[in-house]
Amino acid sequence: WGMGWWWIIGLFFIIAVIWFISRMINQNPNQNKPILPSKSALEIMKERYARGEIDKAEYEEIKRNLQ
Repeated sequence: WGMGWWWIIGLFFIIAVIWFISRMINQNPNQNKPILPSKSALEIMKERYARGEIDKAEYEEIKRNLQ
């Protein structure tokens, strides 16, 4: 009877190794990306003005509110 349990233990070991390897292969690629500093509200507003999304009056009003 004692030798009959060894194949079950071996099977669990093989399943654990396969599970571990699959977890390492399927690791989230975004997990290791560096965190980039976010832009300030003033920088975003300047970019929107440069793209023409807001006009000069809106630009000046937002700039006053931010400062």
